[in-house]
Amino acid sequence: MGKYFGTDGFRGEVNVTLTAEHAYKIGRFLGYYYSEKNKTENKAERARIVIGKDTRLSSYMLEYVLAGAIASSGADACLLHVTTTPCVAYVTRTDEFDCGVMISASHNPFYDNGIKLINSKGEKMEDEIIELIEKYIDSDEELPYATGSGLGRTVDYIAGRNRYVGYLISLGMYSFKGKRIGLDCANGSSWNLAKAVFDALGAKTYLIGAEPDGTNINREIGSTHIEKLQQLVREKSLDAGFAFDGDADRCLCVDEKGEVVDGDAIIYIYGSYLKKRGELENNTVVATVMSNYGLFRALDKAGIDYAKTAVGDKYVNEYMVKNNCVIGGEQSGHIIFSRYASTGDGILTAIKMMEVMLSEKKTLSQLASPFKKYPQTLINVRVADKKAALACEKVIKAQKEAEAALEGRGRLLLRESGTEPVIRVMVECDDAELCRKYAESVADAVKNA
Repeated sequence: MGKYFGTDGFRGEVNVTLTAEHAYKIGRFLGYYYSEKNKTENKAERARIVIGKDTRLSSYMLEYVLAGAIASSGADACLLHVTTTPCVAYVTRTDEFDCGVMISASHNPFYDNGIKLINSKGEKMEDEIIELIEKYIDSDEELPYATGSGLGRTVDYIAGRNRYVGYLISLGMYSFKGKRIGLDCANGSSWNLAKAVFDALGAKTYLIGAEPDGTNINREIGSTHIEKLQQLVREKSLDAGFAFDGDADRCLCVDEKGEVVDGDAIIYIYGSYLKKRGELENNTVVATVMSNYGLFRALDKAGIDYAKTAVGDKYVNEYMVKNNCVIGGEQSGHIIFSRYASTGDGILTAIKMMEVMLSEKKTLSQLASPFKKYPQTLINVRVADKKAALACEKVIKAQKEAEAALEGRGRLLLRESGTEPVIRVMVECDDAELCRKYAESVADAVKNA
């Protein structure tokens, strides 16, 4: 992680820690860098950068700043307008853009925003380029402006978003006719996309979180407040529900009983489905160190191997690409289906869960039943210095005591947040009381560090 960019882009409170000037310098650097790269590679065409945004009030400001800065450096800025992160990744990859930019702070409140950078393969931007951008942000260097016919253009690119919707529809292997489905769009990026896809596939859809006003994204709605969708599924007796986050790269499911089916359960369900069909490459699924202990127990019983990566879909994807894996993700609902996408895609995840239900002729609760989630306690502790807190002797002592007590029954995980000044303390165990006891003891040590 760098000074500005964490595991999921440059994120912060708008005009406090993420300002219009930051966006301007990022746009200037990208426009200049890719324009020069094209000249070096003797490409005749102008560099092209595609931009998408979520529904936050500040996303429009940041979009215009980025687009103007990119064009002033000699590259074209192509605007997808309000769309999802996976849409930007898809369009960047399939339409051969030099890079993509998504303006979103994902599941954060509206007053935060973020700038996510995507490379030409539709994956998270390489660390080397991020380092160059950060160096430029902190420097007094003046990049040359384009002049005359060398100026870039700002272009409407809504056609790219429409192609992405068509692509998602094409991935529906079965008709959803007769299925009654709840969709929670978090008042975010998926508000005008998810229903279009599910309607086209034949489902009867029930929509919440689809009235964005610039300030209500993720507010008591979406995958981080899934109780609204649970209530909808129960009240309407729906077959299933799918909740997205602000930029729709996450999806959590609700089964027909109104119970949550999280990212770990999704990995188990789809991994088991592929194994049964003989399509699970290397017999391996990819999870993270934050995945529930119960997932690994269920996978062991199913005879499926697994890998654990650092937290962040970037690291999951890197492992999947390197080892030719087809399914991986995070408990939070970032799920990557590498045959179809290069990043987590909430709407795609929903389509794939429907595919398994229809193919196996089972409900979501039946598909998830072999996965028994271990009790888990997660405490987030705000700190001034994440590394210093973890190095504190009192924290190390509390950590060792907890690990000794949990041996053979569960585990403790201490980690830095990639996006906030927070230490995450997570304990999983077969006993909920022990979970809470040792999570609180370690969290107290971190607070007092």
